[in-house]
Amino acid sequence: MDKNLQKYIAFIKTVEYGSFTKAAEVLNYSQSGISRMLNDLEKEWGVALLERNRGGVRLTSDGLSLLPYAQNVCREFEKLQTQVNELNGLQSGLIRIGTFSSVATHWLPNIIKEFQKDYPNIHYELLLGDYTEIEQWILEGRVDCGFLRLPTSPDLDTLFLEKDRLMVVLPKDHPLAGCERFPIEALSNDPFMHLEKGGKSEISEILSQHNLTLNTHFTTWDDYAIMSMVESGLGISILPQLVLQRIPYDIVLKELEVPAYRSIALALRSKKDASLAVRRFLDYVHYRSPQYRD
Repeated sequence: MDKNLQKYIAFIKTVEYGSFTKAAEVLNYSQSGISRMLNDLEKEWGVALLERNRGGVRLTSDGLSLLPYAQNVCREFEKLQTQVNELNGLQSGLIRIGTFSSVATHWLPNIIKEFQKDYPNIHYELLLGDYTEIEQWILEGRVDCGFLRLPTSPDLDTLFLEKDRLMVVLPKDHPLAGCERFPIEALSNDPFMHLEKGGKSEISEILSQHNLTLNTHFTTWDDYAIMSMVESGLGISILPQLVLQRIPYDIVLKELEVPAYRSIALALRSKKDASLAVRRFLDYVHYRSPQYRD
């Protein structure tokens, strides 16, 4: 890779993570190596790009002005590399995927395993986040594609994958632990552990449809923290079924009396403009999603 391009990437990643150390970890350089590249870049351009302090780094006004140009150079290089890869018959390439934890744990390993059988030289970069973060990463071009909950931004192309059932999660000694299906109105009777990802609640539609107000005691986007709280008898919750596979907690799962789901999709900025590697990956995700496995 061209040395100037390496410096631009070091600049972009240092700004992205706010730290020489974190940028070095991501790019597999030493911290001093990243610092040296940034110093060289500042000397070449004759401007100060970053302010250094104990808390990390931040852009100067000149750095803020020049950052978009460095990002554009790197994006154009990626397009060039993509075209080269396509001409070489997909012998190499990188797929950057935004995902939330349950998909990363229960879907992606098998999909990537199968994909690697046909395309063993493709590499992957996985970024874990919540729905809002992943959507933003796709729109900004930080990832090539990402798993999201529908509906999402109209500016994205989406590929529907599955309706993931929402389940009520109860302590095993809960009075309704033996019921066949959990009554909707009973959701308001107990302290509630609320799962929110990027400000988007999994159960907002249920609450709106049935005019419910929950007794929310705890809000997080960590699925496992909620299960631990429920196991300890601190309240009840609702979680997607995909999250509840192979769990280590002693809890009870119940369907709602009125079935509810989250719709999971794979999204990207444009299927038409995606690299060959990403288009092939979309095919694998599509035909190995639960709707085709069952």
